[in-house]
Amino acid sequence: MNRREFLQFIIAGYIAGIIKPSFGSSIVDYSNTPFGNLRLLHITDTHGQLEPMYFREPNYNLGVGKNRNTPPHIVGKNLLDYYSVNSKLLEYAYTHLNYNKHAKEFGKFGGYAYLKTIIDNLKAEANENTLLLDGGDAWQGSALSLFEKGKDMVQASNILGVDIMTGHWEFTFGEKQFIENIKQFNGDFVAQNIKLTEEAIFDGMIPFDKENHFQKPYVIKEVNNLRVAVIGQAFPYTPIANPKRFIPNLTFGIKESELQSLVNDIKSKEKPSIIILLSHNGVDVDKKMAKTVNGIDIILGGHTHDVLPEPLIIGNRNSKTLVINSGCNGKFISVLDLKVNNNSFDYRYKLLPIISNQIKPSHDMESFIKKIKQPYNKLLSKVIGKSNLDLYRRGTFNGSFDQLICESMINVLDAEISLSPGFRWGPTILANEDITMSDIYSHTAITYPNTYVREINGEGIKNILEDVADNIFNPDPYLQQGGDMVRTSGLSYEITPKNHINNRINNLKTINGEPIKAKKIYKVSGWAGVNQEETGKPIWNITREYLQTIKFFDATSVTQPKIIYENNNIGIET
Repeated sequence: MNRREFLQFIIAGYIAGIIKPSFGSSIVDYSNTPFGNLRLLHITDTHGQLEPMYFREPNYNLGVGKNRNTPPHIVGKNLLDYYSVNSKLLEYAYTHLNYNKHAKEFGKFGGYAYLKTIIDNLKAEANENTLLLDGGDAWQGSALSLFEKGKDMVQASNILGVDIMTGHWEFTFGEKQFIENIKQFNGDFVAQNIKLTEEAIFDGMIPFDKENHFQKPYVIKEVNNLRVAVIGQAFPYTPIANPKRFIPNLTFGIKESELQSLVNDIKSKEKPSIIILLSHNGVDVDKKMAKTVNGIDIILGGHTHDVLPEPLIIGNRNSKTLVINSGCNGKFISVLDLKVNNNSFDYRYKLLPIISNQIKPSHDMESFIKKIKQPYNKLLSKVIGKSNLDLYRRGTFNGSFDQLICESMINVLDAEISLSPGFRWGPTILANEDITMSDIYSHTAITYPNTYVREINGEGIKNILEDVADNIFNPDPYLQQGGDMVRTSGLSYEITPKNHINNRINNLKTINGEPIKAKKIYKVSGWAGVNQEETGKPIWNITREYLQTIKFFDATSVTQPKIIYENNNIGIET
């Protein structure tokens, strides 16, 4: 679809019983005239958000190397200009611009009861010639998912009708719980890049196949006389980004050569009509993979939470690959209609924002959510405090909720400096709205939440920042291991993203403006330790304790590092 066609889905009117009739004149057209013989629906990174929420897109999304100033590394006004968008609703959906104002006008996004309504309608339009694919990170990100060990999201996925999924955070519940959950999942879990270790097989674990895959590497779905091959690509760096102890018997990785061999085998043995990679790589990794692996027609990607209003068309030696990414938190659903014929295809694409107060919720899904939430309502509805700032987490550097977490650790744990991981998940809380315990959990709900306090010298602090920066800003996407830059409080620094490792971080200072000295010892707090189990209080208790004490988080701005030599980077909009 071209840019002009892309704008045409914003219309005035009501859509056959699924749109609430009192919203006003600016609504989304959720009807989609079928095109071709196959409809693919894609969601990803819903992060346990069963109910509607706010989610502010970033004003920092820095690309490096060949990906600098290319999608998805374009934000704000530059993004609107790039896609020729002239719509308040899409400005709200795609950017941080005028966020609070738009949020009050258009309301919340997502929610599984609302997704269910739209998905059912999209399936019916296409005469059920449809596959619904989930890119993973569905089971984690909320208190409910933490308490239920992901079982709530498995049940919700079954009601939603997910056909195929892959994963990442799903594995942080541990191998045993993962296997139990997958047994309850009505669809197929696929991942070509996860295998059992030799030790696990020696100890009696049974692999899926002779190549020692942990789960199905791919699945063939028969749809409308088409053979649709869907290969799974789970997050390659799960044992690095998350504790290895949760998955001691599994190996991950990009495994590009093995993927190429698998694609070749599928073409030879399965005679597919089309080959799809359901990926949790992140967009930049997907773009590189589309260039280097021949034979993949479409990559439906996740992990980086990026919004791609249009597919990226990536050419390689023999063909082209469409790369699609569908945002996060149930905020969008991708609708890809395909006309598949003689090993080629044409397509029509829409990225539909799920504006909840425009949609009639599914009764079945609504009832399920109400029932499964009921035991936790009293705890999660407890009001902890307020803030004068929209609290968000999404961007290359600090978000305002990250700042709240960091300041909580400094004050409650009596630290000089605090470090918080660059997680991308967590809804936005609007300024002056109640901050509930549910909101705190939605930014902290992981299975390794314990805090720590350590004595670290200045050189050690710099090394931590340099190590994370190389993960984020390495020009080779295959060496980027997920997440955004570590969040900080109690210090300031300069960063030069285009430099090489150990040369990106400079001019470190304390909050008082004193230079951080290499050999001086500083009291540093943090949480979500990967390499060892921590024993301190869970981060949600630390954040709750601080906010309950101050009542009102008074923040006029978010602390950001000084970025060097990136004045022309359209992934920055301050």
